[in-house]
Amino acid sequence: MDAGTAQPSTVLDTTVTTAKRRARVRAPELVGRGWLNTGGSTVALKELRGKIVLLDFWTFCCINCLHVLDELRPLEKEFEDVLVTIGVHSPKFVHEADPDALKAAVERYEVHHPVLDDPELTTWQNYAVKAWPTLVLVDPEGYVVHVAAGEGHVEALRTIIGELVAEHDEKGTLHRGSGPYRAPEPASTTLRFPAKAIVTPSGTILVSDSAHHSIVELEADGETVVRRIGTGERGRQDGLNPSFSEPAGLTLVPGTNNVVVADTVNHLLRGLDLDTGEVTTLAGTGEQWRDGETDGPADKIDLTSPWDVAWWNGGVAIAMAGNHTLGFYDPADNTVRRLAGTTVEGINDGPAAEAFFAQTSGLAADGDRLWMVDSETSALRFLENGEVTTVIGKGLFAFGHKDGDAESALLQHPLGVTVLDDHSVVISDTYNNAVRRYDPETNTLSTIATDVAEPSDALVVDNELVVVASAAHRLERFSAAATKIDGEAHQVKRPSTDIAPGQVELAVVFTPPTGTKLDERYGPSTRLEITSSPPELILEGAGVTTELVRALRINDSVTNGVLHVVAQAASCSDDPADEHPVCRLTRQDWGVPVRVVADAPTRLPLLMGGMDEGHQQGT
Repeated sequence: MDAGTAQPSTVLDTTVTTAKRRARVRAPELVGRGWLNTGGSTVALKELRGKIVLLDFWTFCCINCLHVLDELRPLEKEFEDVLVTIGVHSPKFVHEADPDALKAAVERYEVHHPVLDDPELTTWQNYAVKAWPTLVLVDPEGYVVHVAAGEGHVEALRTIIGELVAEHDEKGTLHRGSGPYRAPEPASTTLRFPAKAIVTPSGTILVSDSAHHSIVELEADGETVVRRIGTGERGRQDGLNPSFSEPAGLTLVPGTNNVVVADTVNHLLRGLDLDTGEVTTLAGTGEQWRDGETDGPADKIDLTSPWDVAWWNGGVAIAMAGNHTLGFYDPADNTVRRLAGTTVEGINDGPAAEAFFAQTSGLAADGDRLWMVDSETSALRFLENGEVTTVIGKGLFAFGHKDGDAESALLQHPLGVTVLDDHSVVISDTYNNAVRRYDPETNTLSTIATDVAEPSDALVVDNELVVVASAAHRLERFSAAATKIDGEAHQVKRPSTDIAPGQVELAVVFTPPTGTKLDERYGPSTRLEITSSPPELILEGAGVTTELVRALRINDSVTNGVLHVVAQAASCSDDPADEHPVCRLTRQDWGVPVRVVADAPTRLPLLMGGMDEGHQQGT
């Protein structure tokens, strides 16, 4: 296959074979609507011969994709003269297909490499991608050498890139120097992609200025700056000259001038003393949770992308967007614990410990009830008396802008929720660019405002609704009067995978990275959890096992659904002389839309990582 011919089946075949197969597969050319971060130029793979190319298939709604952006930063710096990273943006939501929204996201998340706009998922399908994020490594001669889905692959990539540099240096096929990235002109605004806001005891407004990595205090007018807290640079420094990394949620500790900040990309909770401006670290280690303890001393437990916080029931509820759970920080005994969720991404109501969430991004307390919005399922939900209830939301792949009865109402990736004095709920319906209102008494949803640029939070100031218009970089004011919109329902463009009714083998393909082996010193090194929406899609085979291959029995009376798959594998250095081997946990979750069709395949392979093609050390 030459570089200009798209043959998805060829690439797909390489991802489901064993790592021993060394087929040399040409990387398909990059096809899309346009490019960002290139100064207006088009980038072709054939023009990048001599460079190692890393394709990052992402979508800006996806928390795992955002994790990968941060993981890749040091790798891009380390190999800046030989490695060209290209983001292939293949959207999930309708809003993400808007070129202006993508341009804003590339700035918001400080993406410092070229990005291909792939709104029709053309390049996604040519590379047979099945999950966000997926990483594909292309060698200097234009061949695919490594494919990995999910996050946590940096060490494996570092090893393979190092081997490629040595190999192609020796062959004379490696070209050093700058790549096609061209930084756009920087913008200057007081706020840049603000995330959340609260009213302080003195009546000022405190805003998390996410892209400026700081907290800003404004007068009640929402415009006049009182002070800025933070250096403006990414960091995690405490004290009177503090630093943050994309801070988001804010909540006041009742009866004090203390604020708890969700320092999202640092995976920390920070404390802010409004009297002095001093910042302290309250919870988290600064490392992202991947597995292990979730309950214990606050400074010993890893957090994962805390997106919002709310004072509730004597402590701080935490929207742990990074692993689809809720956490709880108890300042009385300085501990953190799991409040709800299993880490499986989806919608599942019932007891808190068994509930599924999907990137919870907004929290608001109303007495014993904790309201929340799950952005990836476009859902409004609440936790009360240990039970989780969904009010609005259909699942991972259904969304829209539709008012009316809650049963049929639709949202699109909401990030904020606010409780009003009458116990109704304002929803910052981010990807609909709208502010919505849910009335619990009538169980209906209406629209307060449209054409608001990616609202992410709202608060009440002087009897007016003040909305954080994140993509407009300002606060905007509205009345709470509502209208009704009867818009369209949407489904994700991502194509469904056909599977046969009856017996189906689901296999997670994982090969330990070069120089490592599965870590079985303390028992099984792998874990596989499978559930489905609707639950009746799987008649037999759901649940948790330690094998990465599972026999499922699929219900022939269910035509469409989603398989929720969570897999993990522990691997360590295979050097026998290493007394203390370096170990890592690879983890990936999928929401796989499936269509049950007679005569469809009876095997469903999912690539988790570590699959090399056409590359082996010393060859």
